Amino acid sequence: MAMYRTLARAASIDDLRTLAQRRLPRMVFDYIDGAAGEESTARRNRSGFQRFQLRPEILIDLSKRSLATSVLGQPLAMPLVIGPTGMNGAYWPQGDLCLARAAKAANIPFVMSTAATVKLATLVEAAGPLRWFQLYMLRDRGLAQALLERVHAAGFEVLQLTVDTAVTGRRNRDVRNGFTLPFRWSARKLIDTARRPSWALQMLRSGSPTLQLFAEVVGPIQPGSTITEVVQRQISDAFTWRDLDWLRACWPGKLVLKGVSQAAHVHQALAAGVDGVVVSNHGGRQLDGAGSTIEQLPRIAEAADGRMAVLIDSGFRHGADIAKAIALGADAVQLGRPTLYGLAAAGEAGVRHALHILAAELEVAMALSGASNVGQLRGRVDC
Repeated sequence: MAMYRTLARAASIDDLRTLAQRRLPRMVFDYIDGAAGEESTARRNRSGFQRFQLRPEILIDLSKRSLATSVLGQPLAMPLVIGPTGMNGAYWPQGDLCLARAAKAANIPFVMSTAATVKLATLVEAAGPLRWFQLYMLRDRGLAQALLERVHAAGFEVLQLTVDTAVTGRRNRDVRNGFTLPFRWSARKLIDTARRPSWALQMLRSGSPTLQLFAEVVGPIQPGSTITEVVQRQISDAFTWRDLDWLRACWPGKLVLKGVSQAAHVHQALAAGVDGVVVSNHGGRQLDGAGSTIEQLPRIAEAADGRMAVLIDSGFRHGADIAKAIALGADAVQLGRPTLYGLAAAGEAGVRHALHILAAELEVAMALSGASNVGQLRGRVDC
């Protein structure tokens, strides 16, 4: 009960981050919170929002307001998607299921990651109808095709291909902390974990998280590997625009490229029959020194010109951030760390609380910008 009273007092995503930091051992919190290199891209993702200002409007009838929208032909309760994240079972037992159930309750999509810590069938049982899947293109094309066939047969309608991980970014916090699979313990880690008894007891009961979907597809994970090493051994570093025709032919549903950062990428994606893009730099976890996604969004939205869905992630912490993205041309915002902070703080209840915070902030930002619905936010921003 004390946890839920504390959760109720969390007024912002930053408050949830603080709760997550208190509850998790350092190596686990840093895996959520950290980024590549010196983390300059992650910082710019946040500072980039300051370049844009919402435009206040007054004396407008706002008595009927709605956050409802539609993305890739699917009606959503609000312009949010719980994006693909790996190792969710390290933050809360069955973390992927907590995220999926919260998305179902909110009537928004949940994107299952290739690096999920639950099996495909288990996730399908918990998730709602808005199920999307994220694919890291595997080196073995046969394994990739078999996985896609299973995913489609399980009712997933949207596939997100992550395209910015041909080489995995070097995340210094994970290297310093020795964050490996399975967890590799040292005296320092044991002392740190002993100070987080709630997390430690949960892990004792549920067991150390493993990349269960990866193991289903490619076989057992080599012990003692960092998360980056596990993923890098399996991801293709030779998949190109020419190979995209193969994927388009294999996947009968909607196809989205996650990791787009230039207008030229949009033109190439349209030519390949892609249905949408996610403007993303992986939350700053890949190329350190790159620009922020919110700064890149206007050019990408202009290139798309309504011919494909445009989503965006990286750096979002407030409903006003979401309003700015919609005003600049995004159809929806894909969430990573905000819902993970909620998950780490209080499981499914924490994820629901994170979504409630963002929805409440977005509705206020939208209304005070003179918009009674999401579509009316377009263009209501200055730079």
